[in-house]
Amino acid sequence: MTTQGPGAEAARADVRELIAAKGHTVDNARAAVARLDAAFEAGDLVRTPPMDQYLGDLMQALEQDEGEKLGGKSAEAARFILRAVDRELDNT
Repeated sequence: MTTQGPGAEAARADVRELIAAKGHTVDNARAAVARLDAAFEAGDLVRTPPMDQYLGDLMQALEQDEGEKLGGKSAEAARFILRAVDRELDNT
């Protein structure tokens, strides 16, 4: 069931803007996750099982050891998962 209201619309627009932003995909992904977490906590959006799966996969792709730089494969995985997050936004 899609969450309605101005808070939900604003959260979806913000996340989509972060996903499409210029810059490094890994940084954009972290910002999108932070915005989604805030929207879920505020009740603006409701978590769906697919969104939980996508966010779990995304966090795994973004994991890094201290001092390690994320690049190539992590960025490509994040790009792929963010497309799925974008598609699922309308169901949250």
